[in-house]
Amino acid sequence: MAKYLVIVESPAKVKTIKKFLGTNYEVLASNGHVRDLPKSQLGVDVENDYEPKYITIRGKGDVLSALRKEVKKAEKIYLATDPDREGEAISWHLYEALKLADKKVYRITFNEITKNAVKESLKNAREIDMNLVDAQQTRRILDRMVGYRISPVLWAKVKRGLSAGRVQSVALRIICDREEEIDAFIPEEYWSLNASFALQGEKKPLVASFYGKGDKKMELGSKKAVEDVCSALEGASYSVEEVKTGERTKKAPLPFTTSTLQQEASKVLGFATQKTMRIAQQLYEGIDIKGNGTVGVITYLRTDSTRVSEEAKAAAASYISSVYGEKYVQQTENKKKDEKRIQDAHEAIRPTDIAMTPDKLKDSLSRDQLRLYKLIWQRFAASQMASAVFETVSVRIKGGDYSFRVSASKVAFDGYRSVYMQDEDEKAENNTLLNAIDKNTKLEFAGFEQQQHFTQPPAHFTEAALVRALEELGIGRPSTYAPTITTIIARRYVIKENKNLYVSEIGQVVNNMMKEAFPSIVDVNFTAYMEALLDKVEEGSVQWKTVVSNFYPDLDEAVKQAEKELGEVKIADEVSDEVCEVCGRNMVIKYGPHGKFLACPGFPECRNTKTFLEKIGVTCPKCGGEVVVRKTKKGRTYYGCEKMPECDFMVWQRPTNEKCPDCGEVLLVRGNKLVCAKQECGYVRQQEK
Repeated sequence: MAKYLVIVESPAKVKTIKKFLGTNYEVLASNGHVRDLPKSQLGVDVENDYEPKYITIRGKGDVLSALRKEVKKAEKIYLATDPDREGEAISWHLYEALKLADKKVYRITFNEITKNAVKESLKNAREIDMNLVDAQQTRRILDRMVGYRISPVLWAKVKRGLSAGRVQSVALRIICDREEEIDAFIPEEYWSLNASFALQGEKKPLVASFYGKGDKKMELGSKKAVEDVCSALEGASYSVEEVKTGERTKKAPLPFTTSTLQQEASKVLGFATQKTMRIAQQLYEGIDIKGNGTVGVITYLRTDSTRVSEEAKAAAASYISSVYGEKYVQQTENKKKDEKRIQDAHEAIRPTDIAMTPDKLKDSLSRDQLRLYKLIWQRFAASQMASAVFETVSVRIKGGDYSFRVSASKVAFDGYRSVYMQDEDEKAENNTLLNAIDKNTKLEFAGFEQQQHFTQPPAHFTEAALVRALEELGIGRPSTYAPTITTIIARRYVIKENKNLYVSEIGQVVNNMMKEAFPSIVDVNFTAYMEALLDKVEEGSVQWKTVVSNFYPDLDEAVKQAEKELGEVKIADEVSDEVCEVCGRNMVIKYGPHGKFLACPGFPECRNTKTFLEKIGVTCPKCGGEVVVRKTKKGRTYYGCEKMPECDFMVWQRPTNEKCPDCGEVLLVRGNKLVCAKQECGYVRQQEK
């Protein structure tokens, strides 16, 4: 009979770990959290030193009963939940719910689900780390306070079903701020000028870019500036003034953290953050590999560390040396510049065994599992390899008073690139044309190529870019990125269209209200400061109740203020001119998950609804109809003619009734300026207040 009980979080781990430990061990799963704050109330006694009230999660009674039966039989109990704050908190909740105070209880953690790692964890069993538990408790309580105190204010002001969150509200604000930047962006014109030269014995021409006058760089801001340069160079002779050769090395990339894995999987594989984490969880918990049974193929997936264990480094060096050759092995370790906030117990995300190549696993993994595993394997292998070396050539060409430049590079030693190449690596030139050029090379001028360009606005956020922004700003942690993004999309505050994230109408309303009534909650610096405080709780240098007791009174005051000041501006149903064709009443404008719509006020007797086309008082420049606010299928706002699809007028920025004095196109509103809809025209003027 089993003497020892091991409790893990996920049922997927049970079979794998049982196989590693043998008959003396019983392995059971808690299926995640077993206790939490109650859904029906705040669950924190603000009058009694902020004591949390935990209850058994609905549906977990049977799980706890089964665990209690096994606890009675066991000599020792090992709590083997995930190796992070949340995992530590689940172990503590199990300890409390199963009343284990009089039992021999040990906390074990493993960064990978392999036989060696699991057996090693038993040798290094410890007590529950209450600093980690308290850091997680603090996060949970702060999030609960924000959600349960602010959400009712949103219900009163906008509509029921909305929610506020400590991190999600900041993420929404970051996206809204970017949208405002894009809307207010005024493109600026600039030009490029290239000169082509024929080289003796070469089929391809040499193309050099305009640099400036002598050694002084010159910007070409207009067609006239380009034409002035071309005129000045008419009949000029060209010569090679300088040829510089050199060598450039590019270090191998660091292995993946949660954030960089989510970003790269989004860019390379097109995975949403939630999908990346779901598949990574499967790879971590265990895959049934033919001939090996079930085994975890990657290390723990929630980490902000790029550290790699000495054993993994040694295994990687041995593998790389045997497969690629000794010169491909990394000699000096590549480290992240800023490794603050990182728990050293965690490693980067890597394969548990580098010899288990993607090719060996292709029959054991699903298509998406294989694609993600291949990405993780290649990145880790590359991170342990030598730098790539490039030979570089830079040429300066003189023509009259002006200079042109051209540079190229070719790979001298591929290093880590033999395994893994990123976007910027693939764009690197492999140009042998310049090898034959020296100061005596004769250049035969073949012509100019001039091109107009416009500066581009900041890009819309993608999930990957938002994860990077949250990490750089110190908001959230590896375990929170995916749930935060999933929540704001599920609430329809943000619309995802062709990978880009756009703010919905309801998202704008919520963000504006949060900025007005709860500025500190949506303040990026304040949220980052709170994350730093949670780290201090984890370190044991700050008491968790100190953080909560400093936070709640200000929140309480802000909520009371908002209830008093915003109570009068509750959105009432606005009566429209549209008549309900079913019962004859004037229809009213209501808010739904996608924004405004028309509904009959006779609900529930009359359930008639229809799309609300909001007129903006602007005449369609193509057909003379009314311009209305429209939505794409996903919910992104644009402006189009009411007679669509007969009339195809549409713009992304709000149009006006004014025409451009230079070209006659419609003027659009961008921030506090009016700009011509025709970008090439470039007309801009300040908007009158």
